[in-house]
Amino acid sequence: MPVSGTGASLLQRLESWVADYRFRPRFTEQGQLVSVGDGIAWISGLPSARMNGLVMFADESRAMVFDLSVDRVGVVLLDDSQELTSGMPVYLTNERLSVPTGNGLIGRVVDPLGRPLDDEGELGDWVLRPIEQKSPPIIHRDFVNNPLYTGIKVIDTLIPIGKGQRQLIIGDEGLGRSSLAIDAVINQRGLKVLCVYVLVGQKRSSVISTINTLRKFEAMEYTTIVVAEASTLPGMQFLAPFSGCTMAESWMHTGHDTLIIYDDLSTHAKIYRELSLLLRRHPGREAYPGDIFSIHAGLLERSTTLSAETGSGSMTALPIVETEQGDIAGYIPTNLISITDGQIYLDLNLFSAGYRPAIDVARSVSRIGGQAQHSKIKKEAGRMKLDYLQFLELEMFTRFGAKLEASMEHAIRRGRILREILKQEQRNPLSAEFQLAWLIAYNTGLFDKLEQSEVPKVLEYLAGKLHDEPLSLEASRESWLEKVNFWLKNFPRQNMI
Repeated sequence: MPVSGTGASLLQRLESWVADYRFRPRFTEQGQLVSVGDGIAWISGLPSARMNGLVMFADESRAMVFDLSVDRVGVVLLDDSQELTSGMPVYLTNERLSVPTGNGLIGRVVDPLGRPLDDEGELGDWVLRPIEQKSPPIIHRDFVNNPLYTGIKVIDTLIPIGKGQRQLIIGDEGLGRSSLAIDAVINQRGLKVLCVYVLVGQKRSSVISTINTLRKFEAMEYTTIVVAEASTLPGMQFLAPFSGCTMAESWMHTGHDTLIIYDDLSTHAKIYRELSLLLRRHPGREAYPGDIFSIHAGLLERSTTLSAETGSGSMTALPIVETEQGDIAGYIPTNLISITDGQIYLDLNLFSAGYRPAIDVARSVSRIGGQAQHSKIKKEAGRMKLDYLQFLELEMFTRFGAKLEASMEHAIRRGRILREILKQEQRNPLSAEFQLAWLIAYNTGLFDKLEQSEVPKVLEYLAGKLHDEPLSLEASRESWLEKVNFWLKNFPRQNMI
């Protein structure tokens, strides 16, 4: 069977297969299905089976080898078949599990095997690529030196992300983790970044909501969604992140910048625990097998920036992980924190107080992004971050009713203005130019005389003026300051500035 397709009819593909076929003896091992249930099966025989190899049942449904023991083979089912019965013949295929990749997947919703789940017919141009891939070696990698803008003020200024970075989004359920990732995808419109959004084990209503949101903001023009909802087989849910990674990786190797979202790896780890316990593997810490660390490490290590000699493409990963009651010391969160290049931590107390996005700047970190941040934004954001962290410490004294000096009161007031500036509604990504504009305005004291209630209107006005009179990031700071100062002085309210 050919390994690529162009939407040709089944008859054309069959004729091509017949033309390329070579009649010769073929041998394959045959085993026997012993038992099946809960998404796994046990098979006797197949002495040549290897981990992650494919087997085929007599009804042509497939499974992947997941466990090897002395007298039988444990597999996870990839097709939901009702015809599997004890004693059925099973054949070893000697094939590697592969998924379609290429531009034919852009704008499509597919399952972890690349089969379309939308109503747009067969895939266009595609090429099969094995799911099991090694991460690029060090000599093929380059430094992370280009920013990936999310359009979120707090992230782009205080916790910047570079192309090729792995930045963890961590927090309790319901704090807006997925919303941050969706906003980051929406912001890639016009920035020549191809996106892959992987949904693992989510209920159908959440899947539909994500798809509709990306379609509403025209993000599907450069996005592929890989869906393994909660009702699908556990094996398919386990494969979903690897399938999405393979699709994004194929674009990376052709010189494209890509962004992949894993939503989320906590559910993925639970699925792996479920499969492992069904296959009678020994439980480890919190009942997770110890090799879940190497599984997630191997997945995330495939995200990188390639050197010019190997195509200059990049794959940026935003894995999402769930905590319970803010506890980041759990097994899976600590694993992923140690694997990734930083984390964006969402805090329940900030969320309850109405600060959205509820990102705890003090506990969030980007270990690489600052090296990829634009020099002007980096310089302005450094001054602003220092002010903000000092404000957070000073604000604690106000809780005890302590009398403060005038300089401290001024610092607290500026900090509260800044916290109001950093608030941002969902689905409202902002340009890098706007980030620089408000940073310069804040650092030069142009917001000092504002009331907190006036900040949103001033920011909206500033964004509108910047849209009408665009200014390049490469312009001098003096040019930026002159423009921003002029705009704010002419804001339609007397004596505001």
